[in-house]
Amino acid sequence: MIVEFSGVVFRWEARSDAWFFVALPTELSADIREMPRMPRGFGAVAVTAVVAGHEWRTSIFPDGARGAYVLPLKRAVREAAGAAEGDDIVVTLRLAEG
Repeated sequence: MIVEFSGVVFRWEARSDAWFFVALPTELSADIREMPRMPRGFGAVAVTAVVAGHEWRTSIFPDGARGAYVLPLKRAVREAAGAAEGDDIVVTLRLAEG
């Protein structure tokens, strides 16, 4: 499954170091939750992500407060894409099979 969406970059406030994420739309998150797959730690779903032409392998994680999955954004990707906290970015995700 390949999907594209836009979302706002936000900082995870629960840690002292800087972690940045973008939330998937709630409807898309609901669709992903319903897909059958092998369980992974923390409810993670393996994906390949692309932002501004920069591709990397990672996982999306459920965020109960948002009711959606969130995608962690690597510093190198944020810097290469010129994406900062509060910016709206376009993300393409390819969900791993199974």
